Amino acid sequence: MLHYAVVFLVIALVAAVFGFGGIAAGAVGIAKILFFVFVIMAVVSFIIGLLKKN
Repeated sequence: MLHYAVVFLVIALVAAVFGFGGIAAGAVGIAKILFFVFVIMAVVSFIIGLLKKN
């Protein structure tokens, strides 16, 4: 449990640096691209999982 607390602390600190440093505007484009890539990967893996059941 302590391990997860430390991990989330580090993530929060990195997010704060990006948010307060003005880098967030540049990171929005990258975040949008990564979001759509991972959504597509999730849908493809879901479909492959359904096909392998049959």
